[in-house]
Amino acid sequence: MAGTTRWVLVVPVKRLASAKSRLASVAGEHRSDLALAFALDTVEAALAAPPVSAVVAVTDEPAAAQELAALGATVVPDQPDAGLNPALVHGTEAARATGPGLGVAVLSADLPALRPAELARALDDAAAHSSSFVRDAAGDGTTLLTAAPGTDLRPQFGPGSAQRHAASGAVELTGPSYPSLRRDVDTEADLLAAAALGLGRRSGTVAGRLGTGAGHYGRSVQDIDDPTGPVTRQATVRVFHPADASGSVLFDDGTEVPFDRYALRGSGVRLLRSGQRVRVETEGADADMRVLFLTIATLQDRR
Repeated sequence: MAGTTRWVLVVPVKRLASAKSRLASVAGEHRSDLALAFALDTVEAALAAPPVSAVVAVTDEPAAAQELAALGATVVPDQPDAGLNPALVHGTEAARATGPGLGVAVLSADLPALRPAELARALDDAAAHSSSFVRDAAGDGTTLLTAAPGTDLRPQFGPGSAQRHAASGAVELTGPSYPSLRRDVDTEADLLAAAALGLGRRSGTVAGRLGTGAGHYGRSVQDIDDPTGPVTRQATVRVFHPADASGSVLFDDGTEVPFDRYALRGSGVRLLRSGQRVRVETEGADADMRVLFLTIATLQDRR
């Protein structure tokens, strides 16, 4: 019955050096960071969707593998290294091994605006069919392909995949309630459209450095519908870990907020010291406050 199936999602993640090549002209040196941020925000949102039991990431990219595993994904190598669809078949085998009675689905890794609730609605709709798919916003691609428990998943990704998946017998899910699931990102126009929906925290942070107008749209999984915008103010570095460029800052009211390496993207900052004054862009409030961007405070800032 619809809505009762639990799912394991297979997410393919390319090597960062070759990922998102169509964004090279706008992303420049940030292209690899942007591709990684897309994948991490996608997987984080997927893991937060109630029908999702696990996520299996298929990748040979060491940097992505480490960070995806830290989020809670199971990471398997790209085998037999013969292209996307064979890699997905391999990932599906690993997904089936996670437990009996689970549906398996392939999810695109470039859905930086993905909302857990929208993915949950699509998976609940998919539970009514042996196989189904969601067409991307452009109309010819596929962002989600599902196979119910006991059904073989037959991925046919690539240009025109939506038509091929329909021809294979998969039912198209046409519900209007999951726009963020349809919004994959390959071009600058796609990125701006995803930003209008609300980018995930990492994607919003990197996109904000590109000068595309996509900045300041970043939202976390928890507060993606919160209209509160970013706030910039000064703080003091409490601790900094050079190994992974993470640490925490202390605001003048005594509030301590951690930050990760994405907060330094595009700042030019490589090292910080305890007690150093910094300018910090934050989002959220109280226990949900996050650091989006951090740079060294200038003399002008201190006036």
